[in-house]
Amino acid sequence: MTEMSRLNLTMEWLMVAFVALLLASQICSEEIPYEHLISQIQACPKECHCPPSFPNAVYCDNKGLKRIPDIPPYTWYLYLQNNLIDVLSADALRNATQLRWINLNRNKITSEGLEADAVKAISSLVHLYMEDNLLTSIPSPLPAKLEQLWLSRNRISRIPPGVFSGMDRLTLLDLQGNKLQDDAVTEVSLKGLNNLIQINLAKNQLNTMPLGLPPTTTQIFLDSNNIEKIPAEYFKGLPKVVSLRLNRNKLANGGIPKNVFNLSSILDLQLSHNQLTEIPVISSGLEHLHLDHNKIKSVNSSDICPHGALDDYLDEKGPRLRYLRLDGNEIKPPIPRELMMCFRLLRAIVI
Repeated sequence: MTEMSRLNLTMEWLMVAFVALLLASQICSEEIPYEHLISQIQACPKECHCPPSFPNAVYCDNKGLKRIPDIPPYTWYLYLQNNLIDVLSADALRNATQLRWINLNRNKITSEGLEADAVKAISSLVHLYMEDNLLTSIPSPLPAKLEQLWLSRNRISRIPPGVFSGMDRLTLLDLQGNKLQDDAVTEVSLKGLNNLIQINLAKNQLNTMPLGLPPTTTQIFLDSNNIEKIPAEYFKGLPKVVSLRLNRNKLANGGIPKNVFNLSSILDLQLSHNQLTEIPVISSGLEHLHLDHNKIKSVNSSDICPHGALDDYLDEKGPRLRYLRLDGNEIKPPIPRELMMCFRLLRAIVI
């Protein structure tokens, strides 16, 4: 075989490989048109990485960037975390009209550096990550299609009235590790979150249970605040709560009304690292109960066992508790036999 023949054969194999790569790329990118694929690859910023196998994604993370480079027009997923970006201008992403997901975690963006309509201009955005920045307020206005907003570990102390107006698609709001106080989390400030499922307000400066949570909320995270009491009717407007975390607060027996946790919807209740001396009344449907590191001295099975449970244990209405944590209290073994008789589905107990 001549040198020219070998060269031609090599070129043919390279062409086959390139076509195969294009076909694979089309599958990975939900059949991105060929001309769009070529345009996307050619427009990739020199500071970033645009893998041909995942052409809708642009990786500009960990590059020491101080500004956002020109992003190709067919970008869906943009990774800018771990940089030095301090300004998000209104035209920074003007070409990326199809952007659905942007990760700006661990930059230096301030509320002053967030220009008006800079975020709203990304009209197709569904997920926005801006954790570990220097924001003092929630970005406003927000794009109407947004479903998840991650803002943990900023310096946010206020939620502007109306910021969530028209945000019917937002299902997750993460505000963990900010500086929110009671007057910042109100029915007015949360108005518009008509389909919220999860809210994370852990590690803030709340002294009372937050007001105005939408009735659609199923997961509420309030760990590491200064909450001392729960209003007796607090969960009346929250019929779908499945998971409630109140670890590391200042709850004592007097701050917990007798039946406040006796909710048919709740499956996971966490009250670790508080000041309880007694086990609160729970519902028969509860599956996970965390009471470790309180001041509980004994376990009275007649108190913790839901009413009528011993009669109904073979019935679907019988107690569903599967995991019970009581370590870090003043309880001495053995575990009361009546406790095991009540919770026959119990698979793990830490004491």
